[in-house]
Amino acid sequence: MRNDADLTTDNRSPSENDAPNAAPRREPAAGEALPPRREFKARGSFVERCEGCRLPALNCLCPYRVTATSDAQVWLLTHPYEHNKPTNTGRLIADVLPQTETFTWYRTAPEARLLELLADRRYVPFVVFPDDQPDYQHRVVDERAVVGAKQDGFIPVFILLDGTWRQARRIFRKSPYLENLPVLPLHTDRLTRYRLRKPASAAHLCTAEVAAELLRKTGDVNAANVLDDYFDAFNESYAASRFYHKIEKPNAAMQRLLDRRAFGVSYV
Repeated sequence: MRNDADLTTDNRSPSENDAPNAAPRREPAAGEALPPRREFKARGSFVERCEGCRLPALNCLCPYRVTATSDAQVWLLTHPYEHNKPTNTGRLIADVLPQTETFTWYRTAPEARLLELLADRRYVPFVVFPDDQPDYQHRVVDERAVVGAKQDGFIPVFILLDGTWRQARRIFRKSPYLENLPVLPLHTDRLTRYRLRKPASAAHLCTAEVAAELLRKTGDVNAANVLDDYFDAFNESYAASRFYHKIEKPNAAMQRLLDRRAFGVSYV
């Protein structure tokens, strides 16, 4: 989740590139295939990109990809526009945690698999969202609820609303299937390290940073550390590529990931 002001020119939604008089793109009906979206033509769309990581090939992220395990899972409920943004960090979570599920959010047509998983009693899902409004205070829990779910033999799930803050609020308010789920706010003193968009506040973490903090606070420290390092590698690689700078020497996070790939180094 990001603040609305974080959007930059190369992260415009695809609709901003459509013809001015183009008809609005409607949501699919239940079971209906999504019509193809117009080709993404924002700044940066002509950069040669790696097919694996979608970063500029100049500083491919693939050599640093490391997987980890966790007791909790992450389900990304992603706004349609986010899939076309190469600076989206939600996909970094799926790279590190293979059990991550990604769903596209549509107000009128939730994905069938999401509804099936929400009904699966093996999981205890938590909607990650700020606790700043009084009308859902009765649903707000803290990290102890996640730890308790693990102790009771369930699989806790962090449902991350992947989009700008405005989009995330809409997803939260316009999704009836989320209305009865507990709400888990993230309270942390950590400031964002995201360099690819300018946040309205340094306290606004991007999606990958939120996931890493939640994992760390609920006991999955190893997975949190791997995700943090992978995010730092992404951040550094993408930022350097914007200035056509080839990274010759890995930074500390990159080196830890390389060591883990080569030697199975454990994180503590």
